[in-house]
Amino acid sequence: MANLPPQDDSQQLPPMGQQHKPTDNNNPRKRPRPKASKSSESIKAVAIYELVKGIGALIGAVALWLWHKDMERWLSTATHSWQQSFGRLLAPQVESAVQIAQQAGKNWTLFLLLIFSYASLRFIEAYGLWQDRTWAYWFGVVGYGIFIPIELYYLLTSPFDWFKLSILVLNIVIVIIVYRNMKRKGLI
Repeated sequence: MANLPPQDDSQQLPPMGQQHKPTDNNNPRKRPRPKASKSSESIKAVAIYELVKGIGALIGAVALWLWHKDMERWLSTATHSWQQSFGRLLAPQVESAVQIAQQAGKNWTLFLLLIFSYASLRFIEAYGLWQDRTWAYWFGVVGYGIFIPIELYYLLTSPFDWFKLSILVLNIVIVIIVYRNMKRKGLI
């Protein structure tokens, strides 16, 4: 008997014939639901945005791999189709994309490596933000914050462009979201 654990006499059993009522903690409908992750909905939205950018980059890599031999003809057809459908809408961005694609067609292996690296970074950041990792917050705020002065410079020195303004505003919003969540977590 010396090996038995000591008994706690403070817990009394209900008298015979009385039912034991379950407490709210025993009721599965009343228990608080555990959260899957501590990251906020706004951070998850940024993570989804990063995921979409990574997928877009991979789609671009597949297009480059499939069409690198015939890039000039493909670009001509795509540009003509764009102009037929949308006119001069986003013309500076289309011209810039065409120039980049022409360079990519000439150095396609290097561009594939760069695109896969970029996509990998986007996927890693998306994972880190979704999982509420500290390093991902820092990566996001620094990564987006670096480009804000550059985007502001190009917006001010070149003719006004709604697309550039939208990108600048989006990056500012993302930096604010990540900064607020860093502050909430006590990282700054």
